[in-house]
Amino acid sequence: MNPKVSVIIPAYNTEAYIAKSIKSALEQTLKNIEVIIVDDGSSDQTLEVAKSFADQRVKVIVNQENLGASVARNRALRAAQGEWVAVLDSDDWYAPERLEKLVLLAEKTNADMIADDLYLIKDGAISPWSTLIQESGERIDEIIQIDIVYFVETDVYGQPGLHFGLSKPLFKREFLLNHGIKYDEDITMGQDFWLDMKCLIKGARFFIEPKPYYFYRSRPGSLVYQSPLPRLNQYCKATNSFMQQDVVKKNPALMQALYNNLAAYKKNLAYFQVVIPIKQRKWLTALTEIMKNPHFFFVFISRFNKIIKRRIQYYIIGNKSVFDISYNLHKKRKNSN
Repeated sequence: MNPKVSVIIPAYNTEAYIAKSIKSALEQTLKNIEVIIVDDGSSDQTLEVAKSFADQRVKVIVNQENLGASVARNRALRAAQGEWVAVLDSDDWYAPERLEKLVLLAEKTNADMIADDLYLIKDGAISPWSTLIQESGERIDEIIQIDIVYFVETDVYGQPGLHFGLSKPLFKREFLLNHGIKYDEDITMGQDFWLDMKCLIKGARFFIEPKPYYFYRSRPGSLVYQSPLPRLNQYCKATNSFMQQDVVKKNPALMQALYNNLAAYKKNLAYFQVVIPIKQRKWLTALTEIMKNPHFFFVFISRFNKIIKRRIQYYIIGNKSVFDISYNLHKKRKNSN
């Protein structure tokens, strides 16, 4: 008998976190599961920690070299046998009832995808500081269905919104197989958002449960702390690719939403192409980018008040987390690498 849920965990150099992640999956109130861990060429003890679990529901797959989270996740998808597939990052964890609650809701709503709110917790903290929905400023009191236009419109880079691209849905595996959906291995950042887009463009019924059961950890070394330039370039490329699809071109509302997202990516790309060289004291590079991107000053002025407030918080008030995920939700498209 196949498991009800396949939990897939791509992992790379997370020896300090992965045991908690695996344990949270094995301690689910829904027992009929399998946990597939793909070690993506870790150089620390991640693989050894994964192999230390004697539970027969655990399967460990090894990539001999680091191939990236998308490749690792696709390998786990090919091995999965469950009716549902649940992604779990190797530094995050589940509340014990998560899978049971979401599967029951998925069956009740005839969903192809279902996600919950996320607890947002900083590395080393005892309790979450907020949730994804709370940070959006929106109020959602009951389960809602998300269509592709709403999904895109509420997840614009650098702007307030629900950002459901950060959520961790359960996917009906039959839906993924029937439509040949897998992670794009050319995208190394923000894979969740783009996989969700692939499902929604194929007509997936996507529901959101407003209660949080997923603990989403921010930590030093994750992508939120790295240069946004590679991420923004990939987002531009992926958005352009979606906009070339005939099914998208026939949906004016979706085209407009994607166009708005693309404009936001390009605006931020132009801004950071100047700011990052300035921070690195590469003055000639910064000047060259300013000449190429005259709109930089308009973007800088629009951000000026926020920049000053952050500096006051950091240097005067002593709030050292002001540049953390709690103030930069839009930047965190996490990756197991």
